[in-house]
Amino acid sequence: MTQPDLDTLARDLETGDLKDRKLALAALRDVPAEEAVPLIKKVLNDQNEQVRSMAVFALGVKQTEECYPILIDLLENDPDYGIRADAAGALGYLEDVRAFEPLSRAFYEDVDWLVRFSAAVSLGNLKDPRAHDVLIEALKSKEVVIQQAAIAALGEIGDREAVTDILRFVQSEDWLVRQRLAEALGQLPSEKTESALRYLEKDPHPQVSEAARLSLERLAHS
Repeated sequence: MTQPDLDTLARDLETGDLKDRKLALAALRDVPAEEAVPLIKKVLNDQNEQVRSMAVFALGVKQTEECYPILIDLLENDPDYGIRADAAGALGYLEDVRAFEPLSRAFYEDVDWLVRFSAAVSLGNLKDPRAHDVLIEALKSKEVVIQQAAIAALGEIGDREAVTDILRFVQSEDWLVRQRLAEALGQLPSEKTESALRYLEKDPHPQVSEAARLSLERLAHS
């Protein structure tokens, strides 16, 4: 695939209209990270929230040494909760274990649920077992999506000690919670796991029962 012209992309990002800026950012997916990141930085403070969001996400995908400190600064200091949430999500894509403490602080201290949700998801992406305490706390959230994120993340980090904690969601009214539980249990072999998955395999929601079936297969071949 032919690489886009960098001068044209730079011009579109600096002086183009909204459509041009979005298209230029999208075109950076075909540009090597070392060349893409300086262009992404041009729109990190764009007046349009969607452009900023696209730029922050791009920093998680186009990874250079610059990306981590930029994303940490956005996570900790940006006044826009949407950008803080985007930064938390992008840090998960980086899979840099240095992000464990900043993400944990964001979960405990940020006042917006979307930031806390993104932090929980990214803690799972880091696959760092130190996230146990944070994610167990996340299970107590009143926000169902944060419960979902915590269950999935505990599966991602392979936290077998958390099995008892997540099994209390086996009869959750939210089918997505039950689905995340079924998926997570497939990564958490224990004495209680198989019986819980057999129960979820009979769940009335087809996506839950299918997730349980796949997790049972996964455990059988692990």
